[in-house]
Amino acid sequence: MSFQAYLDTIKIKTGKGPDEFRKLSEQKGFTKNGQLKPSVKAGEIVKWLQEDFNLGNGHSMAIYTLLKGIRKETRG
Repeated sequence: MSFQAYLDTIKIKTGKGPDEFRKLSEQKGFTKNGQLKPSVKAGEIVKWLQEDFNLGNGHSMAIYTLLKGIRKETRG
């Protein structure tokens, strides 16, 4: 599954896209000014997304990767 396919599936499942997860992560205190705080670990993001959105590990890691800036979405 491509990275964009993960994001598309997440949008279908949760109704939320990358920009909405960025906003939510800021509200949760995981990011500041669009950047993942250095102290935030992948496990914290995975736990949040599993508990609040019932996402699996792979889909949660896709959001973590997005928040960390490792990968970007290819469409809006």
